[in-house]
Amino acid sequence: MRLSAETLIPASVQAPGYDRAAQTAGIVHIGIGAFHRAHQAVYTDDAMAAGERDWGIIGVSLRSGDVASQLNPQDGLYTVSARSAVGTGLRLIGAVQKVLVAADDPQAVIDAIAAPTTHIVSFTVTEKGYLRTADGSLDLAAAKGPSSLYRFVGAALAARHAAGLSGLTLLSCDNLANNGAVLRRLMREYLASDHPDLVDWFDAQCRCPATMIDRIVPATTDADRAAIESALGVRDEGVVVTEGFSQWVIENDFAGPLPRWENVGAELVADVAPYETAKLRMLNGAHSALAYIGLGKGHDYVHQAIADPAIRAVIERLMRDEAAPTIDAAPGQDLSAYADALLARFANPALHHRLIQIAMDGSQKIPQRWLETLAWHQKRGARCGSLEAAIAAWIAFLRSDRPIDDPLADRLRAAAAGPYAIERIFGEGGLVASDWRPA
Repeated sequence: MRLSAETLIPASVQAPGYDRAAQTAGIVHIGIGAFHRAHQAVYTDDAMAAGERDWGIIGVSLRSGDVASQLNPQDGLYTVSARSAVGTGLRLIGAVQKVLVAADDPQAVIDAIAAPTTHIVSFTVTEKGYLRTADGSLDLAAAKGPSSLYRFVGAALAARHAAGLSGLTLLSCDNLANNGAVLRRLMREYLASDHPDLVDWFDAQCRCPATMIDRIVPATTDADRAAIESALGVRDEGVVVTEGFSQWVIENDFAGPLPRWENVGAELVADVAPYETAKLRMLNGAHSALAYIGLGKGHDYVHQAIADPAIRAVIERLMRDEAAPTIDAAPGQDLSAYADALLARFANPALHHRLIQIAMDGSQKIPQRWLETLAWHQKRGARCGSLEAAIAAWIAFLRSDRPIDDPLADRLRAAAAGPYAIERIFGEGGLVASDWRPA
C-alpha cells in the first residue's frame, strides 16, 4: 500500500496540524526536489498549522516526472525523516497539494502561476537552472527553450497583466550569490526580449527578495524508503531524509501577502548578504572542499571525510582563517560559533551525505564558494593554502575516471587533461570567470 490521505499513521509520526482540504494554493514552486520538500515546504506546513490559510503549494518539475509519480498518488503527502546522532524524528508534510510536470502539460503550469490565488512563485533549480552565460547574463536561446523557468513565468505574468491581476513575489531558494537581484535582472532580460510591454509592469508590481537557505538534504536511498515503510506501515515513495538543523533568512520585500514564516523559525531581515556570504563561503565552500579532497582520499560520505584528521585541519583553516575574515558579519552573527556548528553538522554519522552528490556542478558552484574568498585575499597580497588545496583536488577529480556531472563536463575534462590546467580553467578567458587569478 502507498501513503495517502486515507492512511492511518502511527501516533509517533507528527501529522499536519490543519485541514488540508480547506486550503487553496498560494505558492507555485518550480523545482520540487528533495531540498524544497525538506525546507520551504516544512516552514509552510508549520505556518498553516499555526493558523495561516491558503498557502498550499503546487509543485512543478520542469522536465522529469519522477517527483510527480512519487507524490501525486500519495495526495501530495510525504514524510520527512530528520536524523541526528541521538535519534530520528518523523513527520508527515501536507503543504504540497499536487505536482505538475511542465514537459507534459505546460499550460497547466502557466495557469497555476496566473491563478488569482497565487501570490508567490519560488524556485529551487540549482545554479545552472538560471541559464546564465559565462559573463553572468541570460542565455536567451536557452531561456526560450521548452524547459526554461523564464518561459513559464513570463507567459503567466503576461496572463496576469492581461487579466488585471497584481504582480508576484519571485523567491529564489537556491545557493546563488545575491539570488534575488540576480533573478530580477535575468527575468527582466527575458521579458525585454519576449514580453517588452511587461518590463515596466514587472518593475512596479513584482518583487524578488534575496534569501539564504540552509539544510543538509542527502539523496534518498532505497534503504531509507524501506526504513520509513517499516515505521509507517505503508510505502512512501516521496520520503526525504535530512538533518535536524534548518535555517531560512529572507529579505523582507514582498509584492503581496506571504505566510508568517517568521513565526515558525524563518528570519525576515532588511539585508540577507552577511548570512548568505557566510553560508556560501563557509558552509558551501567547506562542503565542496570536503567533496573533492575526500573523494581523492577514498571517502564516500561527509562524516567520513571530516573525521579524517588531515582533512579536518584543512576544512577548519578554510572556514576560520580564509573565509571568515572576508565576511562583514551582521550584529550578533558569531562566525566562530557558526564554524563550530558546521563542524558538528558535518560529523553527524546518521546523515549519509554522499560526497559525489556535493561534487556535482563544480563549475557553477566554485566561483561563489571559493573564488570570491581567494580574490579577497589576493587583493591583500595573501594566499589561501586550504582553498588552493581544494582547487588542486577538483582538478584531480576532473582528471580521474569518475563521471563528471557538470554542464561544462567535456570542456573541463579537456582543460584539466594537460599542463597549465589551472590557467586554462581560471585564467584570463578561462572556463570559470572570476576576479581571482592563479599565481
